[in-house]
Parts: sequence; structure tokens; C-alpha cells
Amino acid sequence: MSRFAIHLSRRARPVLCALACVAGLWSAAAWGWDKDRLTESAAKLSPRTQAQVRAMIQMAERAAALPDERDRLALVNNFFNQRIAFKDDMEVWGQIDYWATPLEMLDKGAGDCEDYAIAKYMSLQSAGVAPAKLRMVYVRAQFQGRPQAHMVLAYYPQPDAEPLILDNINPEIRPASLRPDLTPVFSFNGEGLWTGVGATTAGNPLVRLSMWRDLLAKAKAEGF
Repeated sequence: MSRFAIHLSRRARPVLCALACVAGLWSAAAWGWDKDRLTESAAKLSPRTQAQVRAMIQMAERAAALPDERDRLALVNNFFNQRIAFKDDMEVWGQIDYWATPLEMLDKGAGDCEDYAIAKYMSLQSAGVAPAKLRMVYVRAQFQGRPQAHMVLAYYPQPDAEPLILDNINPEIRPASLRPDLTPVFSFNGEGLWTGVGATTAGNPLVRLSMWRDLLAKAKAEGF
């Protein structure tokens, strides 16, 4: 069984009511970008950001037209990996931890691992990938010989299938079994929270859930 076969645990159950509220705030099943509102939000920013937003909308439309979901993954993954510079939140936002919307990330031209994963998650849903197939996964990553907290996006073609991993550090989309450098801790999407098999923790899921709720509210107001 893949280490990314993540199951709902007792630890996750106390937050399910909160997740239901999040799902009500931003129903993935009915979710689609409001292009007019998104364009209006971008119009308040720089011409460069407006061009980036237009490119993102066009990219999502091209992805939606592709019959193979793996091709959609590649298009979305490459778009953000190639356009966004990796920088930590303190450098970009002056805060230890800040979750940016895709619009905010495009405006800054930079983001950290959470920002990449969030932008890919939202873009793939806009391209028609079912939300149940996508999870943002907190992992312990071995990077240059040292463990560090990291986030990736996992795509599950079927519920019990081995997922494919979309990552900003390693741009190649690989099955989880070919990413021994990643140990899953917990994962989430708009429908649930799951704990992984890792013994370490990447932080309090309740705190992370609050950040996720706030992020979704911002994104909805911007047109996502």
C-alpha cells in the first residue's frame, strides 16, 4: 500500500463539522471561476498581473478541453512552476505563514509550497477535475539531506489508486511510490481532512483549517 493511502482517523473527526461549513462557503461541486469578477479584481493591480491572470484563465480553458486528465495535470503544473519564483512567506509577505490566493501569488510573482499547491488545486477544478480526486498533502520532505515541512498536491485517479504528486520542488509529476523523499502527515480538500501514516506532525490541523477557510473566503471574493 502506498504511503499516500491516507485514511480518515479519529484525530480528524472533530474538524468535520468545520469542514462542512467550509464546503458550504465554497462548494466544489458547483465551483467555477467568475471570469468577470476575476478580471475586475486583477484590474486593481498592475498591468503585468492583469496579463498573468488572463494567461491563467486561458490556461485553465485549454486544460478543460484536454480529454486526458493527466495532460491537464501537466499543463497546470508547468504553468505555475514556470511562472512563479519560490520564496518563503517572510520574504514575500513579512509573515511566518501566509496562504495566498492564486491572484495574490501571480501579483507577487512568488510564493511558497502552499501557494503552488492551492493554485494548482483551484485551477484543476476549474479545468473539470473532480474535487474528490485532489488533496493538498502536508509532508515531511527530505531536502538536501534535511527534513522539512512541505506541501504538495496529490491526484487520485480512483479513490484507492496510488496518487500522482504535483510539486514545485520536483517539477516532474510522479507516482507517490517514486517519491520516497516525501512522508505524508495529513491531507485535506474542500470535502475532508485525512491523517497520514507519518509519526511526525506539520502543525495543528485545526489551525491549518482556519487558514484554509480564510483563504477560500478571499478567493471567492476575487472570483475564484
